[in-house]
Amino acid sequence: MRNPIAVLKSLTEKSKDVSYKFQRLYRNLYNPDFYWLAYKNYKNIYANKGSMTAGADESTMDNMSDARIEKIICSLKSGAYKPKPARREYIAKKNSKKKRPLGILSGDDKLVQEVVRMILESIFEPNFSKRSHGFRPKKSCHTALKQIHDTFTGAHWFVEGDIEACFDSFDHHVLIDLLRKRIDDEAFIALMWKFLKAGYMEQWQYHKTYCGTPQGSGISPILANIYLDELDRFMEDYKADYDIGSSKQRRFTHEYHIAKHKVERYKLKGKACWDSLTDSERKLRAKTLKSLQREMRSTTASVPLNDSYKTIQYVRYADDFIIGVIGSKEDAQQIKSDVKRFLADRLKLKMSDEKTKITHTGDRARFLGYDITVSREQVAKRLKNGNTQRCHSYVVQLLVPREKWVGKLLEYKAMKVILNENGREKYKSLHRGKLINKSDIEILSAYNSEIRGLYNFYSIANDSYKIGIFANIMKYSMFKTFANKYKTNVHRIKDRFFQNGNFTVEYQTKSGKNQAVYYNKGFKRKLDAMTAEVSILPQYQKYDRFNSLKNRIKLGLCELCGKKSSDIALHQVAKMKDLTGNTAWELLMLERRRKTLAVCPQCHSKIHS
Repeated sequence: MRNPIAVLKSLTEKSKDVSYKFQRLYRNLYNPDFYWLAYKNYKNIYANKGSMTAGADESTMDNMSDARIEKIICSLKSGAYKPKPARREYIAKKNSKKKRPLGILSGDDKLVQEVVRMILESIFEPNFSKRSHGFRPKKSCHTALKQIHDTFTGAHWFVEGDIEACFDSFDHHVLIDLLRKRIDDEAFIALMWKFLKAGYMEQWQYHKTYCGTPQGSGISPILANIYLDELDRFMEDYKADYDIGSSKQRRFTHEYHIAKHKVERYKLKGKACWDSLTDSERKLRAKTLKSLQREMRSTTASVPLNDSYKTIQYVRYADDFIIGVIGSKEDAQQIKSDVKRFLADRLKLKMSDEKTKITHTGDRARFLGYDITVSREQVAKRLKNGNTQRCHSYVVQLLVPREKWVGKLLEYKAMKVILNENGREKYKSLHRGKLINKSDIEILSAYNSEIRGLYNFYSIANDSYKIGIFANIMKYSMFKTFANKYKTNVHRIKDRFFQNGNFTVEYQTKSGKNQAVYYNKGFKRKLDAMTAEVSILPQYQKYDRFNSLKNRIKLGLCELCGKKSSDIALHQVAKMKDLTGNTAWELLMLERRRKTLAVCPQCHSKIHS
């Protein structure tokens, strides 16, 4: 059997030829090493909290072994493999009473889908659009927002795209046709049909799936990108047809021409008579010139609507997309109409008329949790080279929506809103009862984690300093939580925990005492976008190390009792912190700091008993 890493690299190389059609992909599912690679893929299965969540058949990723993998391969070879229906659960949407469905797969199906996912991403990922940012390597919300910041300069209108129930509405026939463009392997295509038609169990009732890719499925993200890549290609062609001229051809306004001419004429007159002027006359002339320059810089330079220059920009993250239009409102309305028609005719998707808004860029559009606007500010700024320039005129601004950080404080129950006599809102910090019974370091770590999380997300915002307001309210909430825990007041808590100007908690480690302080790194704007943690093609080299999961199985040695066995399996736990250390196997896992333990059948039976 070929090394799966070599297979994936080969698929990626061949995918660069867009006319190449892949054959004999299904045979890769007969390779046991692919399943161990999938299991080791810590971002998706092995270290994922959901890996120990049981599917409809009550199976999890526990008890992984060569025998289990061989059983899966045999069913795939014989054609008897049939994915189990996903167990449907509903999870609450953030800041909403609505819930979204989540499909929980059986352990074996998670493993097979992970192998399929790696194969599909090796084939399709290299040719995806640069304007697509969802569920992709080295892409994230930040890279999408950074692209908007860099390319939407001067836009007059935003078209905020919203597709109704996008992931639940994918047409299976359209999706299979898109797969067939690159894949010429009917066995592999038949497997994809099985996944799409597997259905789901809700309240122990089986439901068929007629369209869509279920949320929670391992292959849903890549299938969504394959499906919506058609929209990306449509927008690239649309942009090529729509764009007229270049930014250098943009015309200046009549008012700006007059103001500029006044400055230049006054400069020439001054140069001609400068030597004959007294000191007071020179100062007066310099003062007048600065006044004329300020007037010129306060005048809008370019014609807002110019038929000689039009362009559009487009960015998509998963099923959310936004279009920036340099043109008229009628142009924006036509673009919205054309995109809606394409989605309906080609992809069988419905664009929401109510939620797909056309917003003037002087107002704010909401995209990926940020408010986006194009500044009209005419104030000039002196640059490092000494020149003066209007740095914020028609430049994109990424802003922190107030309701986002306020919503977080209310979600954490760290604050309540009080109306004063004038009806204005006033924020009051609250202690958090759920944290009172935790240790001091756990309380501090919880607050630090929540502050860093929000700051990291909004770190590229022009007004990222506003997270400092959030952090300040959180700080007093933390003071009150500690005060409540120790049955005292905030002043005594400050006296007790402050060291060198920082709120400091001491805690014990194996190497001795250590200290942690309340977040004090500031909230300065970061210009570099953070890439996603999700890696589509992980560093598979980790899988080849001697202490990898596969090699631990191949050794045939029980890590608990030390006996040799030909039927070693991996016992897995969901979280390390769930281990109490009351049994020998828990102590061993805690000592090794591992969530897995390679054990013989007898030891595995004892563990579960």
